[in-house]
Amino acid sequence: MSLSITERIHSYLPELLKLLQESVDMDSPSRSKAQNDLMADWYAKQFMHITGGIVERISHPTAGDRLLCHVGSGPKQILLLGHYDTVWPLGEAKRRPFRIENGKAYGPGVYDMKAGLLQAMFAIKVLQDMGRLPEDKRVVMLINSDEEIGSPTSRELIEDVARQSAAAFVLEPPMEPNGALKTSRKGSGRYKLTVKGISAHAGVNPQMGVSAIEELAFQIQRLHEWTDYSLGTTVNVGLVQGGIGSNVVAEHAEAEIDVRVATIEEARRLEAQFAALKANHPDAELMAIGGMTRPPMERTASIASLYELARELAYTEFAIALEETATGGVSDGNFTAAAGTPTLDGLGARGDHAHSPLEYVQIDEIPFRTALLARLIENC
Repeated sequence: MSLSITERIHSYLPELLKLLQESVDMDSPSRSKAQNDLMADWYAKQFMHITGGIVERISHPTAGDRLLCHVGSGPKQILLLGHYDTVWPLGEAKRRPFRIENGKAYGPGVYDMKAGLLQAMFAIKVLQDMGRLPEDKRVVMLINSDEEIGSPTSRELIEDVARQSAAAFVLEPPMEPNGALKTSRKGSGRYKLTVKGISAHAGVNPQMGVSAIEELAFQIQRLHEWTDYSLGTTVNVGLVQGGIGSNVVAEHAEAEIDVRVATIEEARRLEAQFAALKANHPDAELMAIGGMTRPPMERTASIASLYELARELAYTEFAIALEETATGGVSDGNFTAAAGTPTLDGLGARGDHAHSPLEYVQIDEIPFRTALLARLIENC
């Protein structure tokens, strides 16, 4: 009797977990090019070994090298998108190495997203081994090196590859507690607001001064009033600093601001509002720099159609009710969706506690998540 797709993936688990341990026990902080290039070496080797595919290495002078991994030569390109960089510093893997305990795999980056990358490789492998990789498909797996810091050097590459693809499947973890796929994400922006006032002695002649801190306090109230939960818009002043001493009217103050929006229209509106900011005090000066760093991933009809395919496959073939959700967090899926490519996010490993020492992956969920991705590649 031939094995089912999940049974075949179960047979891969010992190899997958061995490779997961190897990858987790290698540090890959976003800003360490030397270490990330070693990580790229490792993933290139594994992709070629697991799938027999071709790896194109895209070098960068300061960021870790990116990998464009290819399987198949059909006219319809399917993009699998992930990243190997993590939020953890050099030495974290030695301090907190990979371990398995009570059916969970632990270690830095195991959940976000080294398990997801391996699931994608084994999803390709299972289609190959079962003779089910469609001849009309070309699967491209793009492995990024700086997603955790906003993909500043990779955005153009991601968008270029996305525009050539019929669909993009993002290997970020799903949303817990139900393992929901992500069909929309807010866009994010970062701004820095700088205020210039006039310094003076706080005891001798304070009336001669213009307090940058007072002006900034006024602006903070204004900025927070821009939050509109009904639209999904949030503006958060998360860091403030200014002044040189309590007995000096502050000449300088500044704030760092996080912006989240649900639609491109709302992003444009807020960009215009930042550009139009005016000082409250006639002798204070304002300067706002920054902008939207990731566009929103809006739930379009094509994204909804991809989700319906995933939901139907999960229910009819695996008897699993697969949910969808929206999130305020961002990923490289924001770029692919804004480029016009139907995008389904959250196809990586199930687990919890991303960016935390407690992060883990549920091992018993790996076969289903891998099989679901394989079936999506086959049927989209």
